[in-house]
Amino acid sequence: MADPGIRVVLVDDHPVVRAGLRALLDGQEGLEVVGEASGAGAAESVVTAERPDVVLMDLDLGDGPGGAVATARLRALPHPPQVLVLTTFDTEADITRALEAGAVGYLLKDAPPDRLFAGIRSAARGETVLAPSVAARLVRRTASPGPVVTEREVEVLELLSRGLGNREMARELLVSEATVKSHLSHVYTKLGVDTRAGAVAAAIERRIIRPGG
Repeated sequence: MADPGIRVVLVDDHPVVRAGLRALLDGQEGLEVVGEASGAGAAESVVTAERPDVVLMDLDLGDGPGGAVATARLRALPHPPQVLVLTTFDTEADITRALEAGAVGYLLKDAPPDRLFAGIRSAARGETVLAPSVAARLVRRTASPGPVVTEREVEVLELLSRGLGNREMARELLVSEATVKSHLSHVYTKLGVDTRAGAVAAAIERRIIRPGG
């Protein structure tokens, strides 16, 4: 019996990127691109209609919900596909959010084509796929003897990097200013800094957050 091939949907807000990926994958035996989407809502519609095996998911989808949110929505569908992140971002915050949302793997856009092809096939089997730098970052995070920055503290750091004050952060996070100050105190201690600018600089240097949040 002939192998039906692996059905793939591309989710990326850049048409040129989708076109390049389609050309690359459609030329590979056993892989078939059956749909494309530029955002989370369109991705749900395409996946529901096409029932792909794997979705290649970018994390930055323009003004709408990001790739982690889109991944969680796709994984909650009655017939969920495997989601393989393909992005340019390798910060701890991005990696953690994507994997917690249900992504089976995380590759970077500078991956060679053969690694991408192998990653899609592994993802279709439900196997974990990680770029070497991503795997190394997760190992370092797990093995680190120091305190780990929590998800809420990452959110505080991202808001800090956008220049928000305590009152604005409290509104964004739906907490009190006292709670924000408590988070900041913990962040300063964990990063070994004593200023807002120092916290942002240290978080970017350690690739906890992206520059500019």
